[in-house]
Amino acid sequence: MKIRRPRLPRTRAGQRRLVQSVMAACMLALLPATWLYVSTADRLRTTADAPRTPVAVVFGAGLWNGEPSPYLAHRLDAAAKLYRADRIEVVLVTGDNSREDYDEPDAMRAYLTRHGVPGTRIVSDYAGFDTWDSCVRARKIFGVDRAVLISQDFHIRRAVALCEAAGIDSYGVGVAAKHDVTWYYGGTREVFAAGKAALDAVLRPDPRFLGPKERGVSRALAAGR
Repeated sequence: MKIRRPRLPRTRAGQRRLVQSVMAACMLALLPATWLYVSTADRLRTTADAPRTPVAVVFGAGLWNGEPSPYLAHRLDAAAKLYRADRIEVVLVTGDNSREDYDEPDAMRAYLTRHGVPGTRIVSDYAGFDTWDSCVRARKIFGVDRAVLISQDFHIRRAVALCEAAGIDSYGVGVAAKHDVTWYYGGTREVFAAGKAALDAVLRPDPRFLGPKERGVSRALAAGR
């Protein structure tokens, strides 16, 4: 079976229309990424100038042999630094625990306690399957209305935009990372993830798992007073 090659227009008018169509498609594809940059322009901080907020939200980034991956470890290091600087009171760790042999939140908790954050100041969200789910659950399940979000620099804008859409007054701390293959993959992935983020912000779907409200954050805050 022969596969026919697409035929390019032979007339100048047809070629012009083709170029215009390609340019329009490219502009539409880049609109979500542009929205992320514009909407979060004044919401990015560093560990040195992050505003004092009750809660820091750390997003999962994978495990290596049951331990936080280097990218996730850098996020947790930033959270521990903010806690020691008295800029946050509670850390909400949100990640994937969809199967018994994979538990991001517990691995994140263990790492933070080894780095000086008391276990009573750590709250775990075991159903943070993606960024939107984590943001919605932080607001609806854990009652977070203001937070510093911690992730890699290529992901932090999307996290801030989605948590803002979910009703959380958010500031983002983008953790620097070595520009290796993972970094370039993450940056490229964000271009495509921006489209889903825009749809999530507009349509506001329910998370994959919502469940009952939990008082972990409020209890942790009260214990620290």
